[in-house]
Amino acid sequence: MLRKNLIFLLEKARTRVIKKYSYQKQESITATFDLLGVNRQVYYRAIRSSKDKLILSKKVIDLVLSIRITMPRLGTRKLYSLLESELKALGVGRDKLFRILRANNLLIQPKRNYHVITDSHHRFRKHKNQIRDVEFIRPEQVWVSDITYVGNRENPCYLALVTDAYSKK
Repeated sequence: MLRKNLIFLLEKARTRVIKKYSYQKQESITATFDLLGVNRQVYYRAIRSSKDKLILSKKVIDLVLSIRITMPRLGTRKLYSLLESELKALGVGRDKLFRILRANNLLIQPKRNYHVITDSHHRFRKHKNQIRDVEFIRPEQVWVSDITYVGNRENPCYLALVTDAYSKK
C-alpha cells in the first residue's frame, strides 16, 4: 500500500515537473520526455489516473451529501453500511471512503460526552488548605480524601477515597 502511494506521488510530481519545464523552456512535450527520460505513456497515464480519481471522489461525495442532507451527523461507518452496494459498484471500500471524506473535510468529529460534576461556586462553607506548608516525613502523618462521581444518570454512584499523603496508598 505504501509503495503504491509512493509511486502515485512520484508520478504526480513527475507530471508537474514535465508541465512546468515544457512551459518555461518553450519545449514541446515530446522533447521534454526525451530530455527527462520519461515515457510518454507514463505521463498521460498519470494525468488520466488523477482525473479518474477526481471523478470517483466527486461521485462518492455526491452520494454522501445526499444522505447527509437528512442525517447531517451520520458517521462514516454508518454511511458505508447504508451506501455499501453503491460504493462497491464504484470500487470504493471503507478505507477509501475514509480517505476521500478526510481529503474533503467531511469526517464528523465525535461529540465528547461528559458530565460537569464540580460546582466550585456552591453556597456551602469552603475550608482552607491547612496542610499546604506541612512537609510529609513519615507514613500516616496526613490523610487526604476525595469524592468523585461514577456511573450514569439512571444509576448515580459516588466514590469516596481516603489516602495517605506520604505513601499515596
